[in-house]
Amino acid sequence: MPTPTGGLLAPFVASRADAPDGLRLVRLPFVPEIRLHLADDAILLRARMEAQAGWSVTPFWATAWAGGQALARYILDHPRVTAGRRVLDVASGSGLVAIAAAKAGAAEVTANDIDPYAEAAAAMNATANAVTIAVNGDDVLDGDGGDADVILAGDAFYDSELAARMLAFLRRAADRGAAVLVGDPDRGHLPPDWPKITSYRVRGLGAAEDAELTEVSVLGPGR
Repeated sequence: MPTPTGGLLAPFVASRADAPDGLRLVRLPFVPEIRLHLADDAILLRARMEAQAGWSVTPFWATAWAGGQALARYILDHPRVTAGRRVLDVASGSGLVAIAAAKAGAAEVTANDIDPYAEAAAAMNATANAVTIAVNGDDVLDGDGGDADVILAGDAFYDSELAARMLAFLRRAADRGAAVLVGDPDRGHLPPDWPKITSYRVRGLGAAEDAELTEVSVLGPGR
């Protein structure tokens, strides 16, 4: 499907500099080629969204997580990884990694996330960066990534249950010949046989709870 407008989130884009409970379009210091609509204060944004929606909302997509930033940095620095290829960004969140792949010359990019707000965020951020991506809200983790040549997952290993499903999915994708890359700041759910392709020394990258992180890596599946 073509990139939608992201209008679902339009009411939450801050219209004033002193509005701390909205989204603001910012450039990422670690990935300055890309701008994202991010929360000034994710807790306040969550409270505002839940008050308006009437149900629980967890806006993971309103933060540029460290693993996603590392993977986006790697793709932009090594465009041959995705250039001319069909790319699937799983658990896409803000769409950061998908946008990086599009900027690096991918033939097709799909940002996949089961959260409809994340789909809207990816669409809105793609528009802000003048790239075209598709968005998909299906749960794809029981498959093998279809016809995607490259499967990307940025900071998708923050929960043991999700990590187990994600690992099985990525191994199936790799077994059918897809290139698989993940960005992860060692949250403890990746198996030790996944070799590091590169690592970045960082400080204060991504979410407030990751303020003490000093390293984030890009990895591929072990054999």
